[in-house]
Amino acid sequence: MTDTTRQQSVSRPFIPMDFMARYGTLIALVALLLFNFAFTRNFATMQTLNVNLTQVCTIVIVAVGMTLVIATGGIDLSVGSLMAISGALAPMIFLGKIIPIDNVGLAVAAAMIVSVGIAGLLGLFNGWLIAKFRIQPIVATLVLFIAGRGIAQVLTNGNLQTFRVPEFQFIGLGRIFGIPVQVVLMALLVVAAAWVLRRTVFGRQIIAIGGNERAAELAGIAVSKVKLAVYAISGLCAGIAGLIVIAINSSSDANLVGLGMELDAIAAVAVGGTLLSGGKATIIGTLLGAMTIQLVRYTLLANGVPDAAALVVKAGIIVLAVWIQQQGRRA
Repeated sequence: MTDTTRQQSVSRPFIPMDFMARYGTLIALVALLLFNFAFTRNFATMQTLNVNLTQVCTIVIVAVGMTLVIATGGIDLSVGSLMAISGALAPMIFLGKIIPIDNVGLAVAAAMIVSVGIAGLLGLFNGWLIAKFRIQPIVATLVLFIAGRGIAQVLTNGNLQTFRVPEFQFIGLGRIFGIPVQVVLMALLVVAAAWVLRRTVFGRQIIAIGGNERAAELAGIAVSKVKLAVYAISGLCAGIAGLIVIAINSSSDANLVGLGMELDAIAAVAVGGTLLSGGKATIIGTLLGAMTIQLVRYTLLANGVPDAAALVVKAGIIVLAVWIQQQGRRA
């Protein structure tokens, strides 16, 4: 390091908005935890931990895929509906409503692979509309946002599917060395996605496309293939989350599974520090963002604030997070 470089690094001024853009989510999460430990009854219990983990895991899993999509400058409004499709298909397969399968383990494996795979293919369809026909992502994914839930309802005739299949419900209710399976899945996806973004050519291509798509094309990046891949990954993540939700509930309701999940996932990404305009992404930030939003909701409900008010507060947090990001970029 030269003397000039050393002097510049030492004399770099402290910019509050830049600091908040980097660490604001972590600070907010720590503040919420301290508040709850001090003032919320029964917060430091395993039951409370399990409730919050159950709520946040599916959001994080969907938000991981959403982070990659948003990093390219896109958006995916279809994730909630893809959860509903995955959640509708799986019981139909392992309960033998499509093709009878005598072996329970084989039926469950087939249900998981097929339902998640179809969700991934539908995500690929989103990417195809965007990459091939240059349709705006918000419009392209709106197609399955609307039609996807209708498909799930048609598959089930609008009926609630109930089941007691421990081999399948292990994904939502089981534990590995005392750790909930869904937490293990969430952690694996977070680590894998963070590694891809930071350490692989594919991750750098995602960021490059979001930063300047035209420049990325001129640099030789296969923009269409990258977009197809990130939307397919988003669909796969939604499919996994759909299985977890129905496993926890011991039932599948096409009208409710994944309802509003697209908004929760986008909120987690925004609050976590990923630029909604693309070109910058942080998977760890997304994890912290999801945890912060969930803890805000829990804190308000645990202290007697109605759920409707909690939704308003959540919206305010998103607006504040986006504003801080913008100020940080200008700093």
